[in-house]
Amino acid sequence: MEGRLLDKSLNPNKLLRKWSSGDNTRRDAAKKNDDKVLPVRKDWMQYFSTLVVDYLTVVLPVLLVFTVLAEWAYTCAISLIILISVYIMFNSSFLHFFRATQQCYSGIDVILSSQVLVTCLCILAVDFKIFPRRYAKAETYGSGIMDLGVGSFVVANALVSRQARNITSMSFGAALSSISPLVFLGFARIISTSGVDYQVHVGEYGVHWNFFFTLAAVSILTSIVRIHPKHCGLVGLLILSGCQIWLSSGLNEYLISDKRSADIISQNKEGIYSVLGYWGMFLIGVSLGYYLFVDTSSKGKSRNTQVVKVWVLAASFWILAIILDSYIERVSRRMCNFAYVMLVFGQNFQVLSIFTLAGFISYGKNLILEDAFNQNMLGSFLLANILIGLVNTSVDTLSASSLTAFMVMSVYTFTLCMVTGLAHFFGVRMKFW
Repeated sequence: MEGRLLDKSLNPNKLLRKWSSGDNTRRDAAKKNDDKVLPVRKDWMQYFSTLVVDYLTVVLPVLLVFTVLAEWAYTCAISLIILISVYIMFNSSFLHFFRATQQCYSGIDVILSSQVLVTCLCILAVDFKIFPRRYAKAETYGSGIMDLGVGSFVVANALVSRQARNITSMSFGAALSSISPLVFLGFARIISTSGVDYQVHVGEYGVHWNFFFTLAAVSILTSIVRIHPKHCGLVGLLILSGCQIWLSSGLNEYLISDKRSADIISQNKEGIYSVLGYWGMFLIGVSLGYYLFVDTSSKGKSRNTQVVKVWVLAASFWILAIILDSYIERVSRRMCNFAYVMLVFGQNFQVLSIFTLAGFISYGKNLILEDAFNQNMLGSFLLANILIGLVNTSVDTLSASSLTAFMVMSVYTFTLCMVTGLAHFFGVRMKFW
């Protein structure tokens, strides 16, 4: 589990940036209204100057922590915490944060934008020697920062999904139509990676399977098997329990074996079998999203009650992850076993609990950078993959010096943020899931 907290070094930067941004940021209700397209901004100069400041104060420090300052990551995090504490002490206006009664719902937007940014950064950084190996994905058991990406994406989306908000489920035909872009992106990734001879680790998902196919499979399973959000948690736990029994009975040996037959299932055994684990993870997330943020019976409860719930859940998930990792089976993203699912929930709820403690979520303001990535999460991820393909065809990443690697990463992240911001500015929205 080494390095599991470092990806959240982004949050203190965001916190300071929000407090200093004044009227340049705004409230965002996009996640509460899935079909609402954010308004186009008229003042493009102000918009992009604010976006550049967001990049310099949020993205660039994270890039530094993941590369040249990796050995001083915890020192940087402690320094930021001290800086935030000093700011709180000398800013009396901070007191109004704790008088707010908003729920924790909007904090999921922050988690989503954070994980998309960190994921897009890591998937290129890992190709350079400047990126510490301990942050990369584990081969079979264990976890680094990059192992938490896909699970965190599933959890955060489950918490704010249509199912969690108890919106009438789509028909099967509509569900197929909604996942068609994901399937297209999955095949596009296969073609693009093979076309540029990009090295893909077969043991991650299989020969042909990838992240987009996993999301599509989870989505279609949720549409076929319609479960009320009140019961999703129990069903999810039963699925994960069944999967863990299956894994412990010998499936894990089959999945970690390098032997593959010619059939499509064997060729993509890791991706196909792990879908059940991700589906169970999604269903638990739906149930938690419903009870914490949507259930009308909890609307009248105080914010303090919700904060306590989030903290108790975070602690419970961590305890379960440690127990399962120690006595049942070690954490494995490759199999999406029970321990991995609990680790992902523990990590995400820990971040959410820290936000509630800071009064961050009550402030209710999003950075422009957050709005841009939240509006086009998978679109920005697709753009990141395209840019990475261009980088790998023009730069020998393995032999690049630290300075070259950092400059390439800076240009890559700046381009990604500016293009994503441009789409947001003109109201372009790519909603796939």
